[in-house]
Amino acid sequence: MKASVKVFKMDGSESGSVDLHESVFGVDMNASLVHDVVVALRNAKRQGNAETKTRREVRGGGAKPFRQKGTGHARQGSIREPQMRGGGTVFGPHKRSYRHRTPASMKRKALCCALSDRVRGECLCVVDGLTAVEPKTKPFAELVSKLPQSGKRTLLVTAGPDRNVVLSARNIPRVCVTTAMDVNALDVVEAGRVVVAQDALAKLEERLT
Repeated sequence: MKASVKVFKMDGSESGSVDLHESVFGVDMNASLVHDVVVALRNAKRQGNAETKTRREVRGGGAKPFRQKGTGHARQGSIREPQMRGGGTVFGPHKRSYRHRTPASMKRKALCCALSDRVRGECLCVVDGLTAVEPKTKPFAELVSKLPQSGKRTLLVTAGPDRNVVLSARNIPRVCVTTAMDVNALDVVEAGRVVVAQDALAKLEERLT
């Protein structure tokens, strides 16, 4: 059976349905694949700037902090010792990259799995004319509240970069905007509902087939 989703207008009224490409929106779920890709995408966002100084990098320590005997304290050879206050750090974090290579085919398949899961859960819909003539938040907020599965984190997918759409949706809580060429599996997994512009649907299917 071919998958299809409902099409809505900008005023929130239903205007019909549209058939979806089976190889994009009718894929069986592969949880392990989606998990691996999502972890890789999240790791790619990490800066990896944490840095601590080892014993050799701490300044000072040219002489013993106090004499060997007679002080009542344990003997110390340098103020750079890890147990001394202000000394070096043992096994501390250092700058590194958390990225690891993920083939494009895996990313594409994971995105198809995530989109197909949203279709089966009736959490994906299409909006005809998802554009904004001028940046106004009110019409977009009304649209988000009238679409099915309201209350969930919403991902708006447009055909291309649209500054007015971004400005209109940026102040709406739990709503984010992306394009058909930039959307990935992490965006879909983190969003409970996906709203795709009708002109973006063809670009999304062309990209993933």
